[in-house]
Amino acid sequence: MASTPTTPHAPRPTTRRAPARRRALAAGGAVAALTLSLAACGGNDLEKEGGSGGGGKGSLVIGSAGFTESEILAELYSGVLSEAGYKTSVKKVKNRELYAPELEKGRIDVVPEYAATMAEFLNAKKNGPKADPVASPNADKTVEALRKLAEPRGLKVLDAGKAVDQNAFAVSADYAKKHKLKTLSDLGASKESVTVAAGDECETRPFCQPGLEKTYGIDVKGIDPKGVGTSQSKQAVKDGKDQLVLTTTTDATLDQFDLVILQDDKKLQNADNVLPVVNADDAGDKKVASALDELTRTLTTKDLTDLNRQVDQERKKAKDVAEDYLAEKNLA
Repeated sequence: MASTPTTPHAPRPTTRRAPARRRALAAGGAVAALTLSLAACGGNDLEKEGGSGGGGKGSLVIGSAGFTESEILAELYSGVLSEAGYKTSVKKVKNRELYAPELEKGRIDVVPEYAATMAEFLNAKKNGPKADPVASPNADKTVEALRKLAEPRGLKVLDAGKAVDQNAFAVSADYAKKHKLKTLSDLGASKESVTVAAGDECETRPFCQPGLEKTYGIDVKGIDPKGVGTSQSKQAVKDGKDQLVLTTTTDATLDQFDLVILQDDKKLQNADNVLPVVNADDAGDKKVASALDELTRTLTTKDLTDLNRQVDQERKKAKDVAEDYLAEKNLA
């Protein structure tokens, strides 16, 4: 996603999901600056399309941001909604700043989102970039805050599921074994000094270095600005140059570098559970919610990581991966 992060998506490494990783490095409600181009999968620019999304006509437009995971989720949404009897299409839009207004206008009907990231995005839109945070590690409270911000904008927030894509910190498997580490608390208790491979923003972002120090008592001796979850960052930890890397919970490439995530046992990170956000007029009916809720209840963080891996490592198409998953889970 969305954000170092408040969460990976608002503010979700230059390997498979460069925009998402930068999204992981945004502060509070701020989002990463991304390119302002707007592309549609079918070659039609959204700026040239008139009218509403047309959910009432039996057709729905699903928005997809410019990274692997969002593309997969959009195809999953398309599949279950097609099974429910809707004619669907997927539109690829570069970033949240562009697709959110289209969603409010009804030119996009459904988007896959991340609870904490979207909540802080809308919080900043309403109350300014320095607004007090509304998201927290508590998923229920975060979704409740998101709904309060979304409803006045004509948006309906559906239920969140078990799949979560948020900031995570990983070490090499050898380092974890040597120091008996399973959690970030273990790392703090070890009194080991660490260099963190991340974006240079990590030094000041509350969910990165300051949070590691304050919440876990980890001795961070410096930041190696190789980016969030990039191959260079992960290689630096594998080689022992750095000890800790900032990535996300659905990073599908960690095993390639023999890295393991340390559990965020004190819940430093906010609840970035995956959930659908829809245009209330065009896609706010029970039929849409029922189809998407069944998928949301089924999808797990492990599932999402594996789907990312199939696209990024095995070079499969997002649409094919989504279709196979829905068939396997008897959802389409």
